[in-house]
Amino acid sequence: MTWNDYFTTLFDSCCASYHSGTRDFEKFYTGEDRAFLATIGYQAREFFDFVEDFCDAGTPSATTALLVAAVRRDYFLSVQHGITSQQVLTSADLPSFGHELAGLVYLPRILAKARAKLRGELDPDIMFGCGGDRNFLRQHGCIPLADFLHHVWAAGDNDAKLAAWVKAQST
Repeated sequence: MTWNDYFTTLFDSCCASYHSGTRDFEKFYTGEDRAFLATIGYQAREFFDFVEDFCDAGTPSATTALLVAAVRRDYFLSVQHGITSQQVLTSADLPSFGHELAGLVYLPRILAKARAKLRGELDPDIMFGCGGDRNFLRQHGCIPLADFLHHVWAAGDNDAKLAAWVKAQST
């Protein structure tokens, strides 16, 4: 089974558990599932966050979750060489909701979250792709989560380049 097949099978299994009333994400995974998540640079909670939002609101979709995971996995394997970062971005480290970059309110916040997502450094209580993130991307040209994450990776530390790209999507 390829990693993406395992991912979607696990996603479906977790959705079934969620719909049956299980809300404790720690009970969703077998040892094999946890080992799989580690191979793609994922934490149990961040996987659950996509399941929970999908089950509760119907978005983001399983395919969106898969595409975001693909970008994270590629970064984990090619940049981090499969080595998990020990850094953690907490909510206290995040720019506030009102901070702006190049006139774009919320961009500094989603940018910090996206960079931490790429490196696998998000605190379990922070989700890249939450409702606020999706709202920002929808307001700026309906940018797909995975596309934004990929462009953050490509821009590196060049905030101006990313801001220009976001603005270009809005037109």
